[in-house]
Amino acid sequence: MNIDYSLLTIEMLTAGLALGLLVLSLVVPGDQRKGFGYLTAAGLAIIFAISFAFNGVNKEIIGGMYLIDDFGNFFKQLALVAGVLVALASIPYVEKLESYRGEYYSLLVFATLGMVVMVGAGDLISLYLGLELMTITFFVLTAFKRGDSKSAEAGIKYVLLGAMSSAILLYGLSMLYGVAKTTVISELVSTIQAGQISPALILGLMFLVGGFGFKISAVPFHMWSPDVYEGAPTPVTSYLAVGSKAAAFAAFVRIFMGGMPQIQEIWIALFAGLSALSMIIGNLIAIPQTNIKRMLAFSGVAQAGYILTGMVAGTNAGIKGLAFYLMIYVFATIGAFTVAIGFSNATGSDEIKDMAGLSQRNPLMAAVMLVCLLSMAGIPPLAGFAGKLFLFSAIVAQGKLWLALVGLIMSMVSVYYYLSVAKSMYMGEAADPSPIEIPGSLKLVLIVSMVVTIFLGIYPAPLTGLAEAAASVFALK
Repeated sequence: MNIDYSLLTIEMLTAGLALGLLVLSLVVPGDQRKGFGYLTAAGLAIIFAISFAFNGVNKEIIGGMYLIDDFGNFFKQLALVAGVLVALASIPYVEKLESYRGEYYSLLVFATLGMVVMVGAGDLISLYLGLELMTITFFVLTAFKRGDSKSAEAGIKYVLLGAMSSAILLYGLSMLYGVAKTTVISELVSTIQAGQISPALILGLMFLVGGFGFKISAVPFHMWSPDVYEGAPTPVTSYLAVGSKAAAFAAFVRIFMGGMPQIQEIWIALFAGLSALSMIIGNLIAIPQTNIKRMLAFSGVAQAGYILTGMVAGTNAGIKGLAFYLMIYVFATIGAFTVAIGFSNATGSDEIKDMAGLSQRNPLMAAVMLVCLLSMAGIPPLAGFAGKLFLFSAIVAQGKLWLALVGLIMSMVSVYYYLSVAKSMYMGEAADPSPIEIPGSLKLVLIVSMVVTIFLGIYPAPLTGLAEAAASVFALK
């Protein structure tokens, strides 16, 4: 079998960077590893730039087991840009570690590699390999804060629940293979067209939804996210919140939109229920939260509900909205978590009440947090408004006005708890009025997150074009 290895440039470069960092961590003395964060960010940024050379390339290799197309490339770029931001945001945290600094960044890049493989997978086996590479590295990163009981607890919970969800997902994939007699996703279409819809297939789909539902933290599979988000190192939490979720959604689209569009009426009804429950429960439980990381965890549950509406639409417009929203969600979420990182480093607290007076202590941090939260709420002219407009327009066009109304109402509810954070930052009195200084790497992440969130809200055309190209890979209406 002849393989054009140039098509795997992104994967090979990412793997090479991860292995290179691992080797360097073994040969470079511990006190000289402070530049690893910048090296990781620069390496991922270079790979991100190279990835644009694959825009417009739509090929399959290894008999359809792996796909090089605009959809996969879009989500590879998402994973890479998120990796760059998280690597920069991790620098102050990693500098406090007594050991394993290089290993941290190597694991971060391996997690990125898992996402890259997962979104390009053309069959069930390669998809699961990418998923497990991503998940296992997150197991380690979640418990990376040695000697911290919350981090250890988060790691144990994530290992137990993550292993269970992976087993459920694997069982669903096995049942799907048992019915279709193939692991290639594109060949599932012909199987279903042949009328081979059986109870085993439906049961397999239920297991798939359960397994992927855990990865995207959709209700009722969200029980892990608040404790894991709170206990894990905050940079890891931010990557877990955006990278893992985006890769799982990409796999969702590959299997259901690409492999089983003929039974949309079955899985669309299921996704509609999950979407509504996630939006309602996520937003309502976020209201009483006092810890910023737990609040963002439940906000993430609600965001999964919004993004699922793109799946409910079952059209190219829905996929476009899903892809667009996930990309802008990267910047809003990492921006908000980076503020939490800077504040926690300075004060040792993640409590919302302790953020009182932040606008006087560090105006940049307060401004970025406000912009990112309002974007997630869908307030114009920020990027979140354009993303929700694309998603809700797609489901309204398919006659699901009720779900769009649920989304609009819950978006208004989210404004309440987002503004409670803004109220504390801008109207509260700080117990300690001394200025908060943050490192240059955090400032860069904050500025990039805020500028991109505002820019894509005012001028979404560049990202819209990439999202449309990604959605056009699927032969939907």
